[in-house]
Amino acid sequence: MKIVLAGASGFLGTTWRDHLARQGHEVVRLVRGEAMSSHESSWDPYAGEVDRSVIESADVVACLSGANLAHFPWTEAYQKTFLASRTATTRTLAAAIAGSDRKPAFLAQNGVAGYGDRGATVLTEDSPTDADTFMGGVTREWAAATEPAAEAGARVVVLRTGVVLDRRGGALKPMLLQFKAGLGGPIGDGTQYFATISLVDWLRATTWLAGNDNARGAYNLTGPQQETNAEFARTLARLLHRPAVVRAPAFAIRAAVRPVASELLGSERVEPRRLLDEGFVFEHPTLEARLLSALGR
Repeated sequence: MKIVLAGASGFLGTTWRDHLARQGHEVVRLVRGEAMSSHESSWDPYAGEVDRSVIESADVVACLSGANLAHFPWTEAYQKTFLASRTATTRTLAAAIAGSDRKPAFLAQNGVAGYGDRGATVLTEDSPTDADTFMGGVTREWAAATEPAAEAGARVVVLRTGVVLDRRGGALKPMLLQFKAGLGGPIGDGTQYFATISLVDWLRATTWLAGNDNARGAYNLTGPQQETNAEFARTLARLLHRPAVVRAPAFAIRAAVRPVASELLGSERVEPRRLLDEGFVFEHPTLEARLLSALGR
């Protein structure tokens, strides 16, 4: 496949780009600034500018762009930046696909925050995504930005991605420093479900969806057999041979990152129903397997 990729310099973008190259696919990176090789193409998503010939030549266009969730402080200005970094990029690519003759497939990154705090209820792609939170609203506007491509007849896949686990980046990297120092533990009361997927399975599932002509609509990119935050903390601490007794109090989380506190304190027991039903086989179906993979064991 020839894949045009936005967000290729981020953690997931970099690792997926390398994964695709190892499998023999061609990747063209969209860059803000001057293109330095034939494998790059300049674009300005905020001005709605992208080389239409590059889109026309693609089998798949993928958007993984977005400002960092791990940010402080969460000012009103940064909230606007965070939202625009997802919606403007997605909308520009969707419009370019809609205006193309070939109509390449569109893979658009998203999250699971739209499901909201649902306790122990198992959440599938058919569950409502009406969470009344900042991040819930972001996921809805983010998904809506893909609509021009879908309305034009392109195959659109929305990647509702949970926490991708790998020691080299993402949410786990700073956690490892904390846990290795013996300062790890549950967040809040720890009873909230914490939707995770191994990096290996995220790469495999995303590539599978890119190449599957029958795949369209929303897919949960989480592993099966989800566990609570407390179980996550206990398992990670056990694998690192460290305690897991330093609890992060809920009030401190809310005070520090109020707009995105729901990401840490809400319970989202998200299962990858569509992937499983359509025959995708996970290499790391359990939390322990995901963490062992993430730790390189």
